[in-house]
Amino acid sequence: MTQAPAAPGTSLPNPLDPEETMSRDQIEAIQLERLKETVAYAYNRVPLYKEKYDDAGVHPGDLKELADLAKFPFTEKEDLRRTYPFGMFAVPREEVARIHASSGTTGRPTVVGYTDTDLDNWATLGARCLRLSGVKPGWRVHNAYGYGLFTGGLGAHAAAEKLGTTVIPMSGGQTEKQITLIQDFQPEAILCTPTYLLTIGDAMQHAGIDPRSTSLRVAVLGAEPWTEEMRHELEEMFGIDACDIYGLSEVMGPGVAGESNEKKDGSHIWEDHFRPEILDAFDETRVLGDGEHGELVFTSLTKQALPIIRYRTHDLTRLMPGTARPGHRRMGRITGRSDDMIILRGVNLFPTQVEELILKVAGLSPHFQLEITRPNRMDELTVKVERREDCTTDRAGAAGAELQKLIKIHIGSTCRIDVVDPESLPRSVGKLKRIYDLRDK
Repeated sequence: MTQAPAAPGTSLPNPLDPEETMSRDQIEAIQLERLKETVAYAYNRVPLYKEKYDDAGVHPGDLKELADLAKFPFTEKEDLRRTYPFGMFAVPREEVARIHASSGTTGRPTVVGYTDTDLDNWATLGARCLRLSGVKPGWRVHNAYGYGLFTGGLGAHAAAEKLGTTVIPMSGGQTEKQITLIQDFQPEAILCTPTYLLTIGDAMQHAGIDPRSTSLRVAVLGAEPWTEEMRHELEEMFGIDACDIYGLSEVMGPGVAGESNEKKDGSHIWEDHFRPEILDAFDETRVLGDGEHGELVFTSLTKQALPIIRYRTHDLTRLMPGTARPGHRRMGRITGRSDDMIILRGVNLFPTQVEELILKVAGLSPHFQLEITRPNRMDELTVKVERREDCTTDRAGAAGAELQKLIKIHIGSTCRIDVVDPESLPRSVGKLKRIYDLRDK
């Protein structure tokens, strides 16, 4: 077993899991074995899967090699809503140790359950992610993900405990208190969304505190898409390493994939527990090869309470060979979600594309929102973006014109730019809303 270095000043062990160092061939052998078991398990225990597979004319016995997974129907978020609350569970109620759920802001929430074994696996994979991102046993970890039905808070908490850190369970919001505890408790790592870390940094600077003066060394950030430009912004602001972590409730929660602080080249998916696929965004019957960009689909390989087969995440990315963990493939940055895509006069654009361009313009801050209106018969997009404190109102006009030009060149869309004063747009306390559709108003 490979031994990772212990944290400075502590003798606590920090070993890698044996599966982390397996070869690609070993990983795929495990995947095939577990995939056969999972598909049969779901078919025999979850009525929805039996109904779907029978209607599609496929049976668990048809899965003889990994490529055969493409024969099986997809699972959608709507399936979980249709079977609300517990119709997708594969174990009796008394074997469910914990229940989480989505916010349900666009309909019924999606409900997920975990057995004790599921929770232990989740914590183990989350700990792999934190360790890969540079968090060390014995460190203090400030957890600013929201606690409750959202999987972020408790999922990250269990991962940090599993790794052997001291957890500060702050949750989201109360930004002034966050700053006080960071100063008083001196954590080495922080876990939150990228936009909320930006909010904390801005609030520190507003209070006359240099974010680089804190004890923070590593930030593990997830729950929303973010760009390399945002990483650079946060690393410069705090003097830290900022790494991505990926997960979603229906598949498990945070810890499905994590990024190396040494490579910073995409999140490694723990493929001993999940089988990823990439679908052609324009033809869902086509599974794409590594390196091709499309929609991410996941199949769980070890989940007991809620097995999930070919779940469409609507996240857009690509798969690449592993680096820091060569047996496990990496996923590129999420460029957006298919359900967050704005189609403006025939041009497709995502908030992350706009964020990337904003951060190339001197004088503009990462605080922005997109407003879609229809003043006449055509949709119009307004990008509201804050100027930085050192950018005068005179310079702001030129910065807005430069951004408008970059969006036209790189995205191909004409939009209105509204450069607003600092501190005038809503701040994140968790997941930040970027798109405001005002067409019905």
